[in-house]
Amino acid sequence: LLFGSFWLLAASPALSIFQRPTGSPASPHLQYLLEPLHTTVHTQRGATATLPCVLRALPRNYRVKWSKVEPANYRESIIIITNGLYHKNYGPLSPRVRLRHSHRYDASLTITDVALEDEGRYRCQLVNGLEDESVSLMLHLEGVVFPYQPSNGRYKFNYHEAKRACEQQDSRLATYQQLYKAWMEGLDWCNAGWILDGTVHYPIINSREPCGGRLLLPGVRSYGAKDKQKDRFDAFCFTSALQGQVYFVRGHLNFKEAGQACRNHGATIAKVGQLYSAWKFSQLDRCDGGWLADGSVRYPITTPRERCGGLPDPGVRSFGFPRKELRTYGTYCFVG
Repeated sequence: LLFGSFWLLAASPALSIFQRPTGSPASPHLQYLLEPLHTTVHTQRGATATLPCVLRALPRNYRVKWSKVEPANYRESIIIITNGLYHKNYGPLSPRVRLRHSHRYDASLTITDVALEDEGRYRCQLVNGLEDESVSLMLHLEGVVFPYQPSNGRYKFNYHEAKRACEQQDSRLATYQQLYKAWMEGLDWCNAGWILDGTVHYPIINSREPCGGRLLLPGVRSYGAKDKQKDRFDAFCFTSALQGQVYFVRGHLNFKEAGQACRNHGATIAKVGQLYSAWKFSQLDRCDGGWLADGSVRYPITTPRERCGGLPDPGVRSFGFPRKELRTYGTYCFVG
């Protein structure tokens, strides 16, 4: 009987959100919930993160509902419901979430083994009849955004193919906030790409003729929402910290030999997202081009120098997609 009220509340686990979430952390008329001191929680992939939600008093017959706003469709998915004594988990996050319960007023949500898809906006809602109130919090993963296109050239992905391509490279489609932060940190890219909410953008630092002209101001330029089936662009992928190591194996190897060289070391050939993560979080710096799992050849530079491409900024450089039979490069391997 106690859980019967849960089923009524959770009968529709995806509730429509008709407006994008605002930046306001909470209702201005909080009676029972404490407004959180910080509304953004910073974490990395693989870590444990706790989103705070604390009650200042316990109303009669209350429930606390945690949910997540999904950026791909702006719908709200239930994660957990509790009445203070019992709780029920829902959805794909279910195996990795629990209530912290450090005291009887604590309804904070703890997420273990944080995954790339966990980033986003969460809501802690006190359900108490006419006195419902909520606080909104943001889980932010530290990471890196990189543009991605397949071996057959630019503008080949529809939305679903772009999403799948990022996932195959140990990453996911970036959110607008992630792309904007990457632009603030120097990402300058002329090709437009899909992001997670189904819109298309490209970030420009240096205005120039091939990228909309010199008169347009720098910024994250937008094509808006596009047809997810028919329209084709590149992808902007996002990855975070690795639970493993990327390292370089020297040699004059073709693509097949590169994969075997990694297996000989008890590893696998690294994915593009893994190389970007090692460059970002482990400061991997090598001047040697190496094969990656998608058939591309790249190398990571944290200390720019003349003999390593001559470009002034750090980054992951690319030789594109050479013929796989060429015995020219080493390989980057990943071991978990």
